[in-house]
Amino acid sequence: MSGQQDSLTFRFLAEPTDVNYGGKVHGGVVMKWIDQVGYAAAVGWSGKYSVTVAVGGIRFVSPIRTSDLVSVTAKLVHTGTTSMHFAIDVRARDPGLDSSDPQERLCTHCVIVFVALDGVEGRPTPVPAWEPKTDEDRRLAEYAIQVMDLSKGIEAVVERYHGDAG
Repeated sequence: MSGQQDSLTFRFLAEPTDVNYGGKVHGGVVMKWIDQVGYAAAVGWSGKYSVTVAVGGIRFVSPIRTSDLVSVTAKLVHTGTTSMHFAIDVRARDPGLDSSDPQERLCTHCVIVFVALDGVEGRPTPVPAWEPKTDEDRRLAEYAIQVMDLSKGIEAVVERYHGDAG
């Protein structure tokens, strides 16, 4: 592996401007964080400018509160010829807690897919292959493929419903 990183974590502090009227962080803010971390991870793996092409299986499990310390982790779990699939976990904790026992709670999870683009014409370009090394890697790779297959099924239903209207 020539310097590629297969996982990356960013940390954010949930600010008062991030919250909705209920006092919890907006889902859109969480999705922005996911996209930022996913982009940085995709560039870190491919060494190329990359664009988001899909997000699948997003679940908001637990709310994020103002002042929570939020960790967003992207872990590469599958590569295609030009695409990279990342499992994303968003966890949060009260930053005042003892750091030796962080008590992070899972708040959001999804799979995000990026495609690397060449620097000339903006066309998809090959990415280094990723191979699972552990049973957990293989489990996550299968999970990512299943989530994206489900998303394709949803896209087909939407297309049948909306037809060419969009």
